Amino acid sequence: MTDLNAPYRLAVIVGSTREGRFGHNIAAWFAGQASQRDDVDVDVVDLDDHDIHSRFGPAGRAALAGFNERLDAADAFVVVTPEYNHSYPAALKQAIDFAKTEWQAKPVGFVSYGGVSGGLRAVEHLRGVFAELHAMTLRDTVSLHNYPQLFDADGTLVDPEPVNVAAKKLLDSLAWWALALRKARYEHPYTA
Repeated sequence: MTDLNAPYRLAVIVGSTREGRFGHNIAAWFAGQASQRDDVDVDVVDLDDHDIHSRFGPAGRAALAGFNERLDAADAFVVVTPEYNHSYPAALKQAIDFAKTEWQAKPVGFVSYGGVSGGLRAVEHLRGVFAELHAMTLRDTVSLHNYPQLFDADGTLVDPEPVNVAAKKLLDSLAWWALALRKARYEHPYTA
């Protein structure tokens, strides 16, 4: 039986597998912000830890069984994504497509990073993908514009206050949606 009063389960997804990527630093920062709260239980899901480059089919699906189980256990998601060529990484698209019902009737927030746009074009493309999967994307995002200037050599934010405020706003919104949709899924199982 689901404990509707338990902290919601948040999967923070590191959406880049590119060599030299910075997303794992941003995901660690965001997970740290989330972990300070009593209403959330955080699971960082790094795509680089899963064989997402396999072809679709039985072998590929077997390799990603653990990935899908972690998504299924989550009540909410935050996708940490860079912007590559005005969109999001191919590895992230493939990972999203490996699951289906695991995303349904759950909120999805975004933490994006990039150059001048801060990854916002990647987020706009992801919104349509998640809508097709019956997920609820949140309006508020955390967008890190010109991110290399925001972090020191150790991957720590130089001036964390404004970004931490944005993270709190996103986490507050995620908490409301995660708890409301978890209760709704329990009382009225979602069917697409």
